[in-house]
Amino acid sequence: MAALSAWFWNERFWLPYNVTWADLADRAPGVVYPKAGDLVTAIPLAVGMFAVRILFERFVASTCARSLHLHSDVERRAQPNAVLEKVFLSITKNPDSHHLDGLSKQLDWEVRKVQRWFRQRRNQDKPNTHIKFCESMWRFTFYSCIFTYGFQFLWQSPWMWDTRHCWYGYPYQVLTPALYRYYMIELAFYWSLMFSQFTDIRRKDFLAMFVHHLATVVLISFSYANNMVRVGTLVMCVHDASDFLLEAAKLANYAKYQRLCDLLFIIFSLTFFVTRLVVFPIWVLNSTMFESWLIVGPFPSWWLFNVLLLVLQVLHIIWSYLIARIAVKAILRGKVREKVCNDVRSDVESSSEDESSSAALDQTQTKMMKHAQKVENGTNGHCTATRSRSYITPT
Repeated sequence: MAALSAWFWNERFWLPYNVTWADLADRAPGVVYPKAGDLVTAIPLAVGMFAVRILFERFVASTCARSLHLHSDVERRAQPNAVLEKVFLSITKNPDSHHLDGLSKQLDWEVRKVQRWFRQRRNQDKPNTHIKFCESMWRFTFYSCIFTYGFQFLWQSPWMWDTRHCWYGYPYQVLTPALYRYYMIELAFYWSLMFSQFTDIRRKDFLAMFVHHLATVVLISFSYANNMVRVGTLVMCVHDASDFLLEAAKLANYAKYQRLCDLLFIIFSLTFFVTRLVVFPIWVLNSTMFESWLIVGPFPSWWLFNVLLLVLQVLHIIWSYLIARIAVKAILRGKVREKVCNDVRSDVESSSEDESSSAALDQTQTKMMKHAQKVENGTNGHCTATRSRSYITPT
């Protein structure tokens, strides 16, 4: 173990040339540098954060969900039936007509009743909106708080205004209490997400999100171990800037405030594109790749750190493409929906632009019907007109 530890913490990999771990020992009272052993502190902090989350979701988020009429229970549960339950669990959850006919004869039920049972049974296994609302509210609360804290911290830091300060005097950069708290809270939160992912609603992207959380933990720990914490705070702040907006859009969607959801998603998309495709490469990558090269010079962990950040930027491009596709589809659906609604409304109630044309059409129809009544000597013209208009204006 000692040999493995010595190999892993090789100074020639982690630190610049002619710098040793002994040089980064605390030289005087009040002068503290990051130490890899500090990362262990994030584990118990993550457990405590997970406990806080449980209390928050139970007493705060759940209360908000109930006030929005998002109940935790399924509205209609399928009545217990051993035969159908066995088919549902072992054969199929969406029976075809052949299975439906067989089950209908076996249970002496109508086919529609069997279909209703399977539909209600599938709904029981769907993620509960109440639970999803509580989960998103916890993430929204954390992301908004940590972004506010990180932005206020960086506002007072010189490297926010001049990123070259991330590398002046590196690696002999003092770790302040505020910087330490910022790093440990972020690291503990992503550790807690890795824990809670096994108890949260299981989604289709379970594996992808687990890899994402793991990669985030590795990046934060890596930057802390070799004291690249200043540029690390920039990376964390850039990513937190859009995360809370996405969770806010989810909350609006669960609460069925569709217009608010659409607005928040648009703001999230714009923020994501600006921070991940503009600010991150121009502000952060430029500093880690070029400014650090001129001030500090490359070394092995520097290369690895930049490779990880470049991989992260590739992921930003992929995610931006997916978000753009979602946004375009939403806009197109909105236009189609708007067109359909306008077509339906035009049948019932004319818009201000079409009032003159519709009035002319009504007059023409009236004249034609009166003419037909005169020719046929009809006596029920009013009823005929009413029936004729009923084909034009659906009830």
